[in-house]
Amino acid sequence: MKTLYIFPHPDDESFGPASAMSAQQRAGHEINLLTLTKGGATKQRHKLGLSIKQMGEERHKEMLEVEKVLGLKEMTLLDLPDSGLAEMDPREIENAVKNEIERMKPEILVTYPVHGISGFHDHLVTHAVVKRLFLRMKDKGTDYLKRLAFFTLSKRDVETNVMNSQNPFHILYSTENIIDCKQPVEEEDIRKMQEALRCYKTYESTIEQTGIMDFVSDEISFEFYQEDFDPHVKDIAEGIKT
Repeated sequence: MKTLYIFPHPDDESFGPASAMSAQQRAGHEINLLTLTKGGATKQRHKLGLSIKQMGEERHKEMLEVEKVLGLKEMTLLDLPDSGLAEMDPREIENAVKNEIERMKPEILVTYPVHGISGFHDHLVTHAVVKRLFLRMKDKGTDYLKRLAFFTLSKRDVETNVMNSQNPFHILYSTENIIDCKQPVEEEDIRKMQEALRCYKTYESTIEQTGIMDFVSDEISFEFYQEDFDPHVKDIAEGIKT
């Protein structure tokens, strides 16, 4: 099953579902990544003495390494304004994403949930744009799109995550009743996630601060839009109606 993950920033995939992406590839899925910005506006650039453009280029180089580590079928990095998606005409974002979807023709789209996990506005805009685009394309007869999924965290993830004790990021989670999939991950998948995070040299201090390298979960949670699975399924493609 061809799956396209859509996130606003470099490292969203590695801080997020990288271990699940690895597990899904081992299960035979084709995993692709679309990142909307180069992430150059991060405050981290001030510590490195870089301009927004220079920081974006550094993060682009890091993502090329992540692509190799995760063994992605394809990775596309757009250059929309980092931390500026909320000020854009959402139709422009939609058109940019639509072009990539039409080119790749994935069966499954994955992005952030409605709360964006961190609540950051770029995350919220990405959720809204992808959801509206999914519905609009389905209404117009795009039959290859089968599922819209949202990578999320469970309450257990947040309560046991070491980030929670020193968490300046206000991490949010989804309740069990709206989680539809718990993707099991193995040690090799977790190692892939950690290796991908190490590619982000410009973010070493932030990675250390979050403690995410010590956060080990044996399952990654997903919501399915307008679908309800109880009990949870164990694969992102399970239960798709063909």
